[in-house]
Amino acid sequence: MKIIYSLIAASAAMMGTILVLIFHKWSKKNSFLIINFSAGVMLTLAFTHLIPKSLSISTNSTKVMMYVLLGFLIMLFLEFVILFHHYHDDKHHKHIDLTSIIGFSLHSITDGLVISIGFEANISTGILTTLTILLHKLPDGVTVSGILLHNNNASKKKIFNLSFLTACFTPIGTFLGIFLFKNISMTVLSTLLSITAGTFIFLSASGLIPKTYKCKNRLTSLTLLAGVIIIIVLEHII
Repeated sequence: MKIIYSLIAASAAMMGTILVLIFHKWSKKNSFLIINFSAGVMLTLAFTHLIPKSLSISTNSTKVMMYVLLGFLIMLFLEFVILFHHYHDDKHHKHIDLTSIIGFSLHSITDGLVISIGFEANISTGILTTLTILLHKLPDGVTVSGILLHNNNASKKKIFNLSFLTACFTPIGTFLGIFLFKNISMTVLSTLLSITAGTFIFLSASGLIPKTYKCKNRLTSLTLLAGVIIIIVLEHII
């Protein structure tokens, strides 16, 4: 049952990708709007969902914020050290693609673990947890697809494949929760949530928002605000 609900949550992310692909021409022409929307989604998920959730299940708030910083520094390390970032546009785009996939894959694994833990409590808690994750998976799918489309005009096939890859980490996380981390501690879960928040802050602040500086379209700030509002509304509803 856990795996089935996890697959349902992952399918929501793919729905976001499919929306981008259906409206591929519009998405390609207005990819900067999707990028800003994505930045709003990621920042809001980090500050209103991941960090508060981590703080609520941890007894050490300082340690939570240290792990948020660690997540940020991990992405910084990947971006500037391992990938030999040189600020050339073509290389920069490829690096943002890779770090984005890494960040969302980690996020998906955490989602899968949360679903598994929810069902460990009881069925109703598991279903509610799945619904919570499902509602923000649609913006996640749009975000991943928009980043790939904007950075290097990726083909539909590449966008679909990479989005599918990140979505698959949700059931993988649930599988790990069932068989490897059946008695996972709240400390470990808090750590994963915090690190994921740090990766999201880095990706949005370093990789996405700076791109909007080159765009003079006033809609860019509005789409960022739209991403923020949608996640806040979803958080409020659930």
